[in-house]
Amino acid sequence: MTLPISRIRPGFSTRLISTVAAFGLLVSAGGAAANPKMVVDAGTGRVIAHQDAFLKWYPASLTKLMTAYVTFKSLKGGKLTLETPVIMSKKAADQPASKMYFKPGSKLTMDSALKILLVKSANDMAVAVAETVGGSVDQFVAMMNAQARSLGMTSTRFINPHGLPGKGQYTTARDLAILALRLRQDFPEYQAYFSLEGIDTGKKQYPNFNTLIGRFDGADGMKTGFICAAGFNQVGSATRDGRTVISVVLGSDSLAGRADDTANLLQQGLTSASSQGVPLASLAPYGDTAVVNDVSAEICNPKAAKVRSENRDDAGRTVLHSPYIHEMSRPPVYSFAGLLAGGEAVASAKDEIANVPIPQPRPTF
Repeated sequence: MTLPISRIRPGFSTRLISTVAAFGLLVSAGGAAANPKMVVDAGTGRVIAHQDAFLKWYPASLTKLMTAYVTFKSLKGGKLTLETPVIMSKKAADQPASKMYFKPGSKLTMDSALKILLVKSANDMAVAVAETVGGSVDQFVAMMNAQARSLGMTSTRFINPHGLPGKGQYTTARDLAILALRLRQDFPEYQAYFSLEGIDTGKKQYPNFNTLIGRFDGADGMKTGFICAAGFNQVGSATRDGRTVISVVLGSDSLAGRADDTANLLQQGLTSASSQGVPLASLAPYGDTAVVNDVSAEICNPKAAKVRSENRDDAGRTVLHSPYIHEMSRPPVYSFAGLLAGGEAVASAKDEIANVPIPQPRPTF
């Protein structure tokens, strides 16, 4: 199974031109015009380009990057292992979609739980992981906020481990760039979780929501997210010739829009001088840093939905415009992430080691 994307249309131009032209300018339009973006060199920590970097934004499922950070820290500290059982509680099972719909009492390994968390972005799994790592959701959220402060994420606060909106939950493009950088620096041994092309539960396959994996040269992570209040968001990373850059896109208008913007930013970063820009830690705040922006009215209305539905080709595939995104040239790879039954993985994957990807045939686009 692959995500439905269309081949690039040769007549493309406007999105890339408008995106690149905006950079280098400290745009702080606010409201519907706000569209925070940033691209950073992971090796030097320098900001190659930025826009609206300090506007407060709902993190949506990008929250799960911090959920992963806190979990990786517990794994690295020896408090847990990748074989630690994660049990689906009633509280976890009751979370709103996107979710796995596993029944209370269902059990899987932490390895499988992390794959589901980061590929499927399941909210029920985020709560199950939080309860396993922190003992309770409240304690885990306290750990998330303490970690954010420790990393220097000065304009970030979490109220849950999955990113569903609520009062008091916010972040910025600048803070998310810090988190993404530290995830790579502090936990290189766990980076493969961010580059999975998809997961196989033994009953169903789920492709990664990050359409750049396998379709942008060098793409190796990290996470997407969407809620009406935040729009379509993506933290991306890519590595070429030993150089890694990280991008943040918030408030895009569609799935295609966030993929296009992310690809264009990563390409800009990878082809820029490594010495360009100021250190991320030295970037001075600008714009409106007080109000948490809410773009629900612009993103979740009938007109916007119609425009998104029309941004598809005759076969119903989402049309991507960035020239840096291509179709996959090989079958996608799905990694096992299924439930346990009697201590063993269920279905045909029971003899697989959870970290070994399972090749799957690629269907026709």
